[in-house]
Amino acid sequence: MTKLTAIKLFETKQVRSIWDTEKERWYFSIVDVVEILTDSPNPRDYWYRIKQREKISGIELSTICRQFKLAAQDGKLRETDCADTEGLLRIIQSIPSPKAEPFKLWLAQVGYERLKEIENPELAAKRMRELYKAKGYSDEWIEKRVRGIAIRDELTNEWQKRGVKEQVEYSILTAEISRATFGMTPSEYKELKGLEKQRDNLRDHMTDLELIFTMLGEASTTEIARNRDAQGYGENLDAALEGGTVAGSARKDLERKSGKRVSTRENFKEIPEAKKRKKIGTGGENG
Repeated sequence: MTKLTAIKLFETKQVRSIWDTEKERWYFSIVDVVEILTDSPNPRDYWYRIKQREKISGIELSTICRQFKLAAQDGKLRETDCADTEGLLRIIQSIPSPKAEPFKLWLAQVGYERLKEIENPELAAKRMRELYKAKGYSDEWIEKRVRGIAIRDELTNEWQKRGVKEQVEYSILTAEISRATFGMTPSEYKELKGLEKQRDNLRDHMTDLELIFTMLGEASTTEIARNRDAQGYGENLDAALEGGTVAGSARKDLERKSGKRVSTRENFKEIPEAKKRKKIGTGGENG
């Protein structure tokens, strides 16, 4: 079963979500929904009381829930009660809230958009561009980020076909490509940029050059694995090390000739303020 986790937004509030490709439906964190509808300071307790109250009435809400591992506030993956759209609509009936109707409309829209994206993957890419644009990223950066996602997907598809085990081995191979490319694993890179290990996506905080060399390392790894017909973890590890080395050599060559390091502490959290200060400074000089 393949699953994709995501964060959905309802009126700026986060709803942790997971897409089940086997059943082709979203499952949503119930406590996140309860928090939105009730503004409760302790939504877990509120959800527990709902289940107990309905159980007395002869309704077992637990039967319409499934548990998935989702990232908690501390960044750790924890078993979380989730429900699909139909299950959430039933749960919402047990929660008196003025936000119930708007939330129902939101659920319908989320489901509709996902089905349309499955039929036409270009819609998913368009939506991704719109989200990054809304966050303040430049068009040039967005194009590189989208291209990088395509190159990453191509690499993981190759790994899947070549007998590499998902998650654990994917993570190890990715870390080795990064180490050979930048001299750092993704975890070490996040420390350099001052990012939270679980909550922040490293690539969303990379500069244009960092994205380019990330793409080069992964694209080189894919090409080497294909040409050698690498099979299993061991052979693909060799391909990952050599693919990353191709990008690493190119990075070092650029750094020697430009006199500037490619890897930087800069992250997107700081970019908007930096741009604002620069704009204000320029305006002051012109005035």
